[in-house]
Amino acid sequence: MFVDRVLVKLEAGKGGDGKLSFRHEKFRPKGGPDGGDGGHGGSIVLKASRNQNTLAAFRYQKLLKAENGEPGGKQKRHGKNGQNLVVPVPVGTLLTDDSGQVLADLTHDDQEITIAKGGHGGFGNAHFISSTRQAPRIAEKGEKGQQLEVTFELKMIADVGLVGLPNAGKSTLLSVVSNAKPEIANYPFTTLVPNLGVVDIDKKHSLLFADIPGLIEGASQGKGLGDEFLRHVERTSVLVHLIDIYNEDLIDAYKTIMAELKAYEIDLSAKPQVVVLTKIEGSDNKTVVARLKLLKKSVPSGTPILAISSVKREGVDELLRTVQKITDKQAKRSIAKTEKEIPVIGIKPSEDDWQVARKGKKFIVTGKKIESFAARTNFGDFHGEQRLRDIMSKTGIMAELERQEIQPEQRIIIGHPAIGEMSY
Repeated sequence: MFVDRVLVKLEAGKGGDGKLSFRHEKFRPKGGPDGGDGGHGGSIVLKASRNQNTLAAFRYQKLLKAENGEPGGKQKRHGKNGQNLVVPVPVGTLLTDDSGQVLADLTHDDQEITIAKGGHGGFGNAHFISSTRQAPRIAEKGEKGQQLEVTFELKMIADVGLVGLPNAGKSTLLSVVSNAKPEIANYPFTTLVPNLGVVDIDKKHSLLFADIPGLIEGASQGKGLGDEFLRHVERTSVLVHLIDIYNEDLIDAYKTIMAELKAYEIDLSAKPQVVVLTKIEGSDNKTVVARLKLLKKSVPSGTPILAISSVKREGVDELLRTVQKITDKQAKRSIAKTEKEIPVIGIKPSEDDWQVARKGKKFIVTGKKIESFAARTNFGDFHGEQRLRDIMSKTGIMAELERQEIQPEQRIIIGHPAIGEMSY
């Protein structure tokens, strides 16, 4: 089954808790702290693969979960790290969050992205030994791994997109010029899913063609199959617009497809095109010339207009050469555009930055680093909370709380939403 859009929940592994432990051995009553650190949680890594061509594997597997880290042990034993979960996805998979922001775009084979990071393991009490603290009773909790819902959307990476009304001859052309074996029949909507085929233009050049299921009027609003698959021509360099020579109204057929390409969420009508009359094997030369002249009146100047017979392979080689020239020209333009682009360098906030906001009698402290410390703190444990207070004093947070006139026993909330809460 072909699936090209799914919503998946990702849960990276939780870090293991640090161990609170003191060595107890015969004849060594004060052996000292020996609690080990917890292991790090596993991350979720997505890897683009040419061997995948659909997102069907995620249709019923809505949750991807990496392995948790194991807790630390006695004798300073470090907990085992959780194993990363490596998930293969098709090349051309676009990842977006619930706001529509693009998180990653996997556009080439073997490309990898860590989409959800595992949590750090908590420190055991052996980590906190110092010259002034010989018997620390502090052990951190492991951090939670990142959790998020991500939309996986497949947008095929193809050089050429074949578009047209149902039964325009797209699948037949693809089967003739490539190694693809699409289903072919003499009725509309034979093709239910996009098909890909590698087309060898000559000994040095080859192109990837995508056959898009037939569009109809209203496709961009969801009618027929077009709305589901127009995304697969977004990345193409050129569109080959096929029109059946036996269509009673060639102009209307052409304008219908152009209107749907334009009405799509991204205007696809501006893409370079080659307009092609198909199935000319049953027509005489005079009819073909007349139909080409008629079509030329509506097609923008400079757009190549050809006539082919896929069955007899008449005009097909000329079509492939024309398509190759256009893709080469588009590739050069893309390189030139990339070279002219000036990267925008933004100033990212430091992880050490923090903010204090008063809300009634409570004070909310936010900031990446302080929230990370809070996530590893055992709230309710005196020693753990005291360590967090020491960190807040060293970073200036306590001074800011006092500047905002915090009073004894008023509550301090770390994080928004809250990670932990303690009194001043």
